[in-house]
Order: sequence, then structure tokens, then C-alpha cells
Amino acid sequence: MMTTTAEGERRKASRRPFRLARRADERVRLMGVDIDMVRPEEVLHQVERYVEGGGKHVIANHNAHSLHLYRRDPEFRAFYEHADLIEADSTPLLLFSRLLGRRGGRIHRCTYLDWRDHFWSLASRNGWRVMYVGGEPGVAERGAASLQARYPGAVLATAHGYFDMAPGSAESLAVVEQVRAFQPHILFVGMGMPRQEQWVARNFAGLPPCVIFSVGAAFDYEAGVQRAAPRWLGRVGLEWLFRLLIDPRRLAYRYLVEPWTLVGAALTEVADTLRRRSPPAFGGRAPAE
Repeated sequence: MMTTTAEGERRKASRRPFRLARRADERVRLMGVDIDMVRPEEVLHQVERYVEGGGKHVIANHNAHSLHLYRRDPEFRAFYEHADLIEADSTPLLLFSRLLGRRGGRIHRCTYLDWRDHFWSLASRNGWRVMYVGGEPGVAERGAASLQARYPGAVLATAHGYFDMAPGSAESLAVVEQVRAFQPHILFVGMGMPRQEQWVARNFAGLPPCVIFSVGAAFDYEAGVQRAAPRWLGRVGLEWLFRLLIDPRRLAYRYLVEPWTLVGAALTEVADTLRRRSPPAFGGRAPAE
């Protein structure tokens, strides 16, 4: 298969070694949710294994916004019950985990923008069928056309996200049928939190065997209708500020108000951690009777 310029440049870049098998202790419980401390390369290696093995798999992610929603939306929580792998899409969350003495560091930050070049290179080489559900009418098609030009080996299909997603609605069922007819290896659902997670949770049983990702505005970036933050901002924990400055009206509540709703849970987590670290009374010996 012919190698495109994008693929060739990525494959020339130096790479760090990464694990080929998952660790039993990679999952961390933090502020009431589970997060897997995995690197982007490890996520995609696992995706290859899922595709080769068949079956239905879900790769989710957590950040401060999802933690806020998780406490308030039972249907949103139900989505995570299907998740085989839960990425950390938040450098501050990773640093908080590290502060508590648990696994987690900047290398474990995973989001679509962190692994998209590697993913599309794999999809092109392996001839994966990839479907994207989300975005305004016409936007996903533009994103797909841009990707197809760079990664011609991938087989793409899209469906816009502006449909009635009420349980059992004709429009929602029609989208599920589109997915079933295409039989993707990978299904990207990009309608923003919590809509994308709710749709997957409601329709999980009807979706075909594939690897399902919740990816937000992934194809908006590919179509050029949204600007992606430089990746170094994500690594230092400031991507939220870039996004806030670009779209303050939509994101002000998410980034300036929602985090305060997590303060109680964070303080409880700190207190629990300190209590577990405290030495037992009487030097660890039972008191004399």
C-alpha cells in the first residue's frame, strides 16, 4: 500500500517504548470514578486487539466536565458501565491523582487530538471502516473528505448529529440502522457531553460489534470549523484556557463554574487518602486489655 506524506512523517518520528499488555493496577479510582492510566500508544494498541478479536467495546474518557455530569445524570453514568477502557482527558486530574500518591502523569493524557495521527495511520494501513456520528449537516462530510485525502486506505462514513435522539425515535433508530448497514470497525460518536454518551447508552444493544469512542468535536477539527489548541497546552494543563478564549459564551460555565462543584469531592478524596496513610494507633499493636 502506498504511504502518504502524513503517514510517512509520523512513522519517521522517534517513538518511546510502550506496554503491549494491560496492567492489573492501571485503573485508578478517583473522586468516585474509574480512570485507566494508559498512554495514547497503549490505547491504540488495545484498539488493534479489539478490532482483531471482534466484539463490541467502548473507550470512554473522563475530565472535569464529565465528573460534574457523572454526579447528576444517571444515563450518563450508565454509559461508563459499558466502558472497557477509560482515558484521562485532563492534565489537572492526572496531577491530582499523582498528588494523592496514585498512578498518573502527563504521559497518560489521552484524547482524540493526542492520538489522531497515529489512529488514522493505523486505519489507513489496515483498511478499517470508520464511521463518525455527529456535527452539523455537512461538517462531518468535509472532515471525512480531508481525512480521506491524507489516509486513502481508511473507509469512511458519516451521519450528522442533528437528529431527535429521544428513546425509540424514528430518527435515532435510522442512525442506528445506518451504523449497522456500514458495519464499522470503529464508531466515533461526536455530539458533545452528555449527548453522545446518552445516545450510546440508549442504543448500545442495537449497535453492531465495533470499537465505540466518544470523541466530541473530532470531525469539526478535521473539517477546520474549530481550532485545535496546540498540544503543548494540553500537556501543561492549559488547553481549557485556549478553548475558553476561543468560545467564551459556550464554555464559560463549564470551565469557570463547574469545577467548583467538584471541590467537596476533591477534599473528601484528600481526607480519605490522608486517613489511609495515617499510622495505626499504638504503633500498629493491639491495645493491652
